[in-house]
Amino acid sequence: MTTETFDNWIDGAFSAPSNGERMATTNPFTGEVWAEVADDPAAVDDAVRAARVAFEEGPWATMPASERARLMRALGAALTRDADVLAAAETRDNGKIIRETTAQAKSLESYLDYFAGSADKLAGQQLPTPSPNFLVYTERVPKGVVGAIIPWNSPLSLLVWKLGPALAAGCTVVVKPSDITPVTALMLAERAGEVGFPPGVINIVTGGGAVGAALSSHPGIDKLTFTGGGTTAKHVARAAAENLTPAVLELGGKSPQIIFGDADIEAATNGLLAGIFAASGQTCVAGSRAYIHTDVADEIIDRLVARAGELVLGDPASQATEMGPAASDDQRDRILAMIDAARDEGATIAAGGVVDAELGGRFVRPTIITDVDNQCSIVREEVFGPVLAIMTFDDEDEVVALANDSDYGLAAGVWTNDIRRGHRMARKLNVGTVWINTYRNVSYMAPFGGFKQSGYGKDNGLEAIDAFLQTKTVWVELEGATRDPFVIG
Repeated sequence: MTTETFDNWIDGAFSAPSNGERMATTNPFTGEVWAEVADDPAAVDDAVRAARVAFEEGPWATMPASERARLMRALGAALTRDADVLAAAETRDNGKIIRETTAQAKSLESYLDYFAGSADKLAGQQLPTPSPNFLVYTERVPKGVVGAIIPWNSPLSLLVWKLGPALAAGCTVVVKPSDITPVTALMLAERAGEVGFPPGVINIVTGGGAVGAALSSHPGIDKLTFTGGGTTAKHVARAAAENLTPAVLELGGKSPQIIFGDADIEAATNGLLAGIFAASGQTCVAGSRAYIHTDVADEIIDRLVARAGELVLGDPASQATEMGPAASDDQRDRILAMIDAARDEGATIAAGGVVDAELGGRFVRPTIITDVDNQCSIVREEVFGPVLAIMTFDDEDEVVALANDSDYGLAAGVWTNDIRRGHRMARKLNVGTVWINTYRNVSYMAPFGGFKQSGYGKDNGLEAIDAFLQTKTVWVELEGATRDPFVIG
């Protein structure tokens, strides 16, 4: 296999690492190195400097919002044009099945179009005044230079989740993609240059943890937005706090799926399967805790075990594959260690729990675990893999208490044909998103983000733009020096 080499994208052009250091990215399916990228923490300074010049002095600083919107739409069209190429690169990077990476790549234009439509509608307002001598109004102005740190599980989609509102607000951006999946961010930036984004507006700096630390602690960053794990997020938040840099943190979850006795059994079973085995469970909203009413628990568990054994594992680039490998050896080992810990705590492995006998490598079989309670480690800790822990319940109040008994609060699923119960559950569950009779749906129109240890701030929806804006208040005295200069007001 030919190894491709990629440089950082800084100030509108590819830039080789000044230290000459590079790191490899490996195809999780084949285990082969397919690309090498720059690993140069010093490049963060160059990228932030370029972003600052673009924000304060370049054409982006004075560009009409409608023109920013035009460029965003042009970028979206370029991403749709090249969706198959982008999807193939992402599948090579993280092992996600090609059907999902293709669908995600084809959705990016809609995300950019949505936020582009907001760019020229970000107005302030005229305020009431204490006297007729004054005109008081507000302006909504961009934060400035944004630092964005992107995870490896859906790197292209989550990058656009950050770029859309930041660009619409008028900010410039420095992106640090995951060291596991760095390539598609660079491919997006190249297309941004192609459609006419001014130099310095979008910058991509690849590399390991030292690059991320340099970005999150950089005094030239005006806003940080991070998606990833809680441990890293705490380092990011502490580093940002040293500079009083505000941050949006979209973190992990231990999301419950709750199935009542009156639910559509087939739909609920499909929802449980998709919620935990899609993307090999490597998604923050993985429905990794199932609470099933005792009246239907045996039937649903039997269905789940049978269906888990039938899922097609294999080459993620094949349209026939339903579940790909873990994204890295470390991730596979972590998943297996957590399954072993559950077994040691007395849990029953009803399905899976091992590396696939034929495929080996990073392929963990779809795993279903029973005989656990809410205090077991597999129920309390995020696995980020294809592992579903199942418990039973008898009444609504009981399951609400169980579902809310978690450090996380990202999402939840509720399966019931009782419309009143569905709305009651949505009100009672302490999470950022509740899906009723569906699971894992997201949209550019709907705010997304968690409670508790699942982070703070929102991606998507108009609310996301607020994170990249700040309010300026302007007072104008209309009648000259007609008041006592030593009296405020």
